[in-house]
Amino acid sequence: MAATRRSSSRSRPLKSSSSTSSTSSLSSSSLSSSTADKTADWSSGAGALPGREAIGPLLLMLITPPFSIVLWYTSSVLKGDFMSFLSQLLTNPTFLYTIWPSFYGPSSYESWKLILTFMTFQLLLMKLVPGSEFKATTTPSGHVPIYKANGMACYIITLLTLIAIDFFSLYDISKVYINFGSILSCLNVFAFAFCLMLYIKGKISPSTSDSGTNGNAVLDYYWGLDLYPRIFGWDVKQFTNCRCGMMFWSVGEICFAKHAMNVNGGVLPVGVWVNVVLQLVYVFKFFHWEMGYMCSMDIQVDRAGYYLCWGCLVWVPSVYTSHTFYLATNGPDLTDVQAVVIFALGMLMIWMNYDADWQRFIFRQTKGECTILTKSPKFIKATYTSAGRKKESLLLLSGWWGFSKHAGYMFEVSASFFWSAPALASGLVCPYFYVIFLTILLVDRSFRDDNKCKAKYGKAWEEYSEQVPYKIIPGVL
Repeated sequence: MAATRRSSSRSRPLKSSSSTSSTSSLSSSSLSSSTADKTADWSSGAGALPGREAIGPLLLMLITPPFSIVLWYTSSVLKGDFMSFLSQLLTNPTFLYTIWPSFYGPSSYESWKLILTFMTFQLLLMKLVPGSEFKATTTPSGHVPIYKANGMACYIITLLTLIAIDFFSLYDISKVYINFGSILSCLNVFAFAFCLMLYIKGKISPSTSDSGTNGNAVLDYYWGLDLYPRIFGWDVKQFTNCRCGMMFWSVGEICFAKHAMNVNGGVLPVGVWVNVVLQLVYVFKFFHWEMGYMCSMDIQVDRAGYYLCWGCLVWVPSVYTSHTFYLATNGPDLTDVQAVVIFALGMLMIWMNYDADWQRFIFRQTKGECTILTKSPKFIKATYTSAGRKKESLLLLSGWWGFSKHAGYMFEVSASFFWSAPALASGLVCPYFYVIFLTILLVDRSFRDDNKCKAKYGKAWEEYSEQVPYKIIPGVL
């Protein structure tokens, strides 16, 4: 492992605290930061993309639900050809309405049954599966979010249950592929209603004092009001983000692979195998690190609204599995050499992404008392004031974090490219749409994070940026 613990008797006068930055948020200067203004635009922090006022979120809420259906239809019926879809849409303006699967009536019963069974199962696992108590970063208001660290066990139980259901012929899991358009249609309805419920709850009964408002109903619905919402003891973000979005990512891949086997005479195409295994490894890595995710920007900065919850309930199932859905019936035949090269490079990128996360994690856990690449890490001390208390953190300058502020993003995008690569040079955007989306998302997030840290740590962040000037790719961005 590139980073290891190093025992030391040295003590530090101040407790190191982590932030949502991809690096540990810290520096040598002091910056005063007060508790968040309840009417401040706290959740939509400036990034690389424009349109963060009401018009931008409103347009996104109008565009993204239909696009989730368009992506499914293009892969399912048009073999991934977006131009064919646009041609039909221009010829018939009501075309989108005609292809939208019903979310009510007998034709939707199977989809609703699948959705509610899956969600109920995940809710039960969250409560019943044992796990250690994890205390996340204390909020400016003094709230300490507490989670049960049982994600990996729930992930393994879910996949084993799915495999057992298929093995004992209890249910044909390939029906998830067959009904996927209807599933997405129903998920859209569920997610919109769920976000409305969260909006009302945030208005009348927020779970913690860390809630707030943008003073605009559209923005509040889109960005959310409650930062750490809980309902009957269940943490909403852990449910939507981890146990629905990320969990279905793997469940969907396996179900689509089953369909690929069915249409290929019981043989799983090697391209689908490469695609699915790489993603299963990646999601395994996520659940291994789930408690780290509960201290990330998604949890500590972004409120529970349309952006986060609809995104995890609909966008993740639709977009993150889109390449596998395409490959299940449209994938080209890979040679053994192509398969080995793509798989090896994909695994390398996943490992590098994990190693970058591990370096940061062990550095934070030991407060710098560790080795990275066999050497003591270089870092910048940062002091800042939060809720009237002086705190200290450290900015890591060694290992991957000496190359860029978000080295892991570069490896993450590269990994997504390689698990999409079994589509080869198809000339189509559809199987590579997730790579395009992820690139835009992470570039925007790197700007958001940079602006947040600059405001919080002031000159210390400027000092850090002088030594690590690039956000993601050294010499480029």
